Amino acid sequence: MSNTTVTFLGNPLHLCGTPLKKGDKAPNFTVLSNDLAPKTLEDYKGKVVLISVVPSLDTGVCDTQTRRFNQEASALGENVAILTISCDLPFAQKRWCGAAGVDRVATLSDHKDLSFGKAYGVAINELRLLSRSIFVVDKNGVIVHAEVVPEVTHEVNFDAALAAAKAAL
Repeated sequence: MSNTTVTFLGNPLHLCGTPLKKGDKAPNFTVLSNDLAPKTLEDYKGKVVLISVVPSLDTGVCDTQTRRFNQEASALGENVAILTISCDLPFAQKRWCGAAGVDRVATLSDHKDLSFGKAYGVAINELRLLSRSIFVVDKNGVIVHAEVVPEVTHEVNFDAALAAAKAAL
């Protein structure tokens, strides 16, 4: 556990580790795709990677966040990979994507061992969920934008994340 806290409906929660910041080298991680195949940051090498982190796709703010980045994906082009990482099971993510019509964002599950959450300092100790956050990693593997939302139920700064992704191209 770290000293880093966020709130959920005003109640303080502790993050495992220290969240990464702009200028940090993005650590690798292993998460699961919807077909249970392992995926790592290395799988997106050579692209700008926008990592949208949500507690659960089955909540309103997480749904909105993922749909918004799915809509923005075409404007960003093929050199930007957009990932949504949560602790939802891969089966639930696949079902949600089908129901929501999300096809430009890769939904990835960190449920198995919190590899992403621990490496990026956004795993919520008390809930075994990920804290709402966003990271943009440039083609050289450096974080060019990082935001951990202080209140988990609030939205990320979409405009800042999208601007960082465009600037990294």
